[in-house]
Amino acid sequence: MKKKWKHQHRKISLSVSLAVFLSFGLLTGTCAGEEEVPAPDLDFSFESQEQAYDEYAEYAEEPEEYAEEPEEYAEVPEENAGETEEASGDDSDSGEYHTENYYEEPQTNSVEGWPKGPLVEGKAAILMDLDTDAILYAKNIDTKCYPASITKLLTGLIACENLNPADSFVMSETAAYGIEPGSSSIYGDVDEVFTVEQALMGLMLESANEMGMALAEQTSGSVKKFAELMNQRARELTCSNSHFNNPHGLHDEEHYTTARDMAKIAKAGWQNRTFRRYFTTDYYEIPPTNIMKETRYLLNHHKMMPGRDYAYEGVVGGKTGYTDQSGNTLVTFARRDNISLVCVVLGSINGAYEDTTALLDYGFDNFEHLNMKVPLQPELPSLDAEQYLLKDNGGPYAFQYRTRVFVTVPKGTKRSALLRKQSTLANSAGPLRIKSKYYLNGQMTGWGMQYEVQILDGLLTITDPEVLSA
Repeated sequence: MKKKWKHQHRKISLSVSLAVFLSFGLLTGTCAGEEEVPAPDLDFSFESQEQAYDEYAEYAEEPEEYAEEPEEYAEVPEENAGETEEASGDDSDSGEYHTENYYEEPQTNSVEGWPKGPLVEGKAAILMDLDTDAILYAKNIDTKCYPASITKLLTGLIACENLNPADSFVMSETAAYGIEPGSSSIYGDVDEVFTVEQALMGLMLESANEMGMALAEQTSGSVKKFAELMNQRARELTCSNSHFNNPHGLHDEEHYTTARDMAKIAKAGWQNRTFRRYFTTDYYEIPPTNIMKETRYLLNHHKMMPGRDYAYEGVVGGKTGYTDQSGNTLVTFARRDNISLVCVVLGSINGAYEDTTALLDYGFDNFEHLNMKVPLQPELPSLDAEQYLLKDNGGPYAFQYRTRVFVTVPKGTKRSALLRKQSTLANSAGPLRIKSKYYLNGQMTGWGMQYEVQILDGLLTITDPEVLSA
């Protein structure tokens, strides 16, 4: 029976899918993310475009994991109508409907001097600067929620950290048929041969659940052991309120995360250049295999990518998610004017795209980077080289910054308004470090690291008699 539903779904032609996207101008170029591989020149012809569209329509509109998406709306309470209009900047009576979550203020709105953030439908949401770790927007960021397919960001990261993208593997029966019928898939079959790269592209672009299973098996030998590795890696990233039970995100009561934890995972993925290529790719082809005799055409599900329904200037990639229990979940990476942001929305509606658009607008419109102008070299005394010789023993130590330090603050903020807090970090394998964090009215805006160095005159001895007798 497991094979039956697989092959029934195969009647949907992936080549037809691409044709419709091309015919309606939805593919307008490759993603602007770093290290992007441009889409190849394509030349396809079809006997009947109308027939192609009819066949494609059902497939294209199918949500990521299930066929139906709930419509959980609540009418705007009369007593809150004025508050809603003020928050949205719309003085007209729009007659819009919102979920109950919409009326919950973000916690960052209580920070003195912090720009007021928008109301969003998501149960939890975070907007974080990927370079400074500054949290620009926070709504229930430590509340446990079901992640759905954004789980695959952690799965893909771990796979990239442990596997060679060029290696090939054979699809097992457990991977091919160990997922829920009707859930997201590129229909990988038993004994079919794929490369790790193809599996990662299927995982991140088409949210293929069987590819998550396959990558888990290739990495750890079993899904159970891979789940243990997922939790270990999450702890290493200081995720303290998450627990993962599978590599794909299909519903499990013991599979949950938070917006803050998911932002940490997303940042780790962003910093891994190999993995970044997969979630910022817009389009990819898997050529015919030993089982599938036609090319698979993969298109990133994220609808804020260039040329899509919710296209947003600066969005370079991300990951979508949905189950009945989780609602819409969405992770989005965006970059403008040298500011790189990650937005995580959990428990939302309508794909979470309107929430994400509002949050990115808020971030780019209200914040900027501020150079803290820290000294990059320790202050050293002026020494006459002829009067000094190097000694063989150690001396006193100083700390120095190795890079410039930037913070993310509301536009117009002065350096003098920030409070610096420092802590010493032990390092058994190297020099001590001092971490400096900068705060605006209690909200962390960025940090810098100083490393222990030896002062030059501590390594010198005076040999000039006149200096010695002075």
